[in-house]
Amino acid sequence: MKDNGFNSLDLKQAVMRGIKEMGFVTPSPIQAQAIPLVLGGHDLIAQAQTGTGKTAAFSIPILNRLEKNGDIEALIITPTRELAMQISDEVFKLGKFLRIKTVCVYGGQSIRRQCELLDNKPQVLVATPGRLLDHLKNGRIANFEPKIVVLDESDEMLDMGFLDDVEEIFSYLPGSRQTLLFSATMPDQIKYLAQKILDRPKHVKITPANITNTDITQKCYVINEGHRDEAIIRLLDVLTPAKSIVFTSTKREADALCERLIQARYKSGALHGDMDQRARMDSIRAFKNGKINILVATDVAARGLDISDVSHVFNYHIPLNPESYVHRIGRTGRAGRKGMAITLITPLEFKEFKKIQDEVKHSLEIEELPSFDESHNQFVQKILKTKISDEAMGIYTDLIDKSDETNGILKLISFMLQMGLERKIGPTQKEIDKLKNQDKHRSSKERDYRGYGRYHRQEGYRGGRRR
Repeated sequence: MKDNGFNSLDLKQAVMRGIKEMGFVTPSPIQAQAIPLVLGGHDLIAQAQTGTGKTAAFSIPILNRLEKNGDIEALIITPTRELAMQISDEVFKLGKFLRIKTVCVYGGQSIRRQCELLDNKPQVLVATPGRLLDHLKNGRIANFEPKIVVLDESDEMLDMGFLDDVEEIFSYLPGSRQTLLFSATMPDQIKYLAQKILDRPKHVKITPANITNTDITQKCYVINEGHRDEAIIRLLDVLTPAKSIVFTSTKREADALCERLIQARYKSGALHGDMDQRARMDSIRAFKNGKINILVATDVAARGLDISDVSHVFNYHIPLNPESYVHRIGRTGRAGRKGMAITLITPLEFKEFKKIQDEVKHSLEIEELPSFDESHNQFVQKILKTKISDEAMGIYTDLIDKSDETNGILKLISFMLQMGLERKIGPTQKEIDKLKNQDKHRSSKERDYRGYGRYHRQEGYRGGRRR
């Protein structure tokens, strides 16, 4: 491309307006290579990680080729409901000035409602394999002959057991179609599938070395195997990330670590494949809206998550391969923001660690885990810097005066935790009135630190310090 911009791609004016509206200026490597091939009508195998701009890499040429003839012209198949909704939303925004219709079809939704939406004659259908196959088997989609079909996150479909469904879906599709296959990795089963469903495809590969983000600081901490939970908590205490994702290897680990963080008074939520759709969407929504700021997730559940303000990513275990590592850390350092990726490793994992470092061509700094005292001091400083209301401080000053200085500081910390550390404006009026009322009905002997200590022992605290 001469100007390295979208103008050189000879796109429709309405498509260009959608691109500019989305804030895209220069095509990413996957977009620069894939868009001309798709516009040329070629089948395509594209190997690229999530976060490289691949959704736009197939959405833009699809939109450019739409004829709006009253039929579904493009089908995009993706493994998870969350990713299906995100893709549908991006296609709709890019096609804003074409006035296109998109429909997102996945399990857990009303079949009747989906049929009503399909009757509105959308141009683009985004679907998960199971629900799409159910519609096809029962003949619910009339005149279904999409001319462009996209398989997105193909390796995740393999991991989730959807490959048989995908092959059956293609038995319902016209032979005279253009097929685009996108995958982060290319295991043998995906290569075999590609041979069956693609016709003389062109190949595009964006390797991890091409997409390692220089805005992401990458570190690792050497720990003993049984200390992973404690290591995560210490790092959270010291780094105080605004919004972070902790990747675990298994669903059980995700649930266990999430529970441990909640007990440690962190606003945390889990995300994995065993959760029902409503619970998964609640976790994602809470994370996006800031109701929780730590998401403990497995790879499959977090695939395709598009959340731009994640400040830190933690790898609870070292990822299985370099591709997975790049996918995980790509959740942070987005949209020009700085990010930090931290990996916990044991001495026995140095070999795997070296392999990842060599593959991504990026030096990962090895750091020493903060000591308990460092972690605790950072935690105390965070509390002491928290602003509470003058009225709340006045109430508690009386209690501090009744004790020595050390107990007074501990009581203040305890009080602030009780009132809610996350609220920078301090306790609510209801909580202040409750505290006043409690103080009236206590004897002076009862109004000491022990009374508050009982509360915090129940909550997993002792004098403001984590157990």
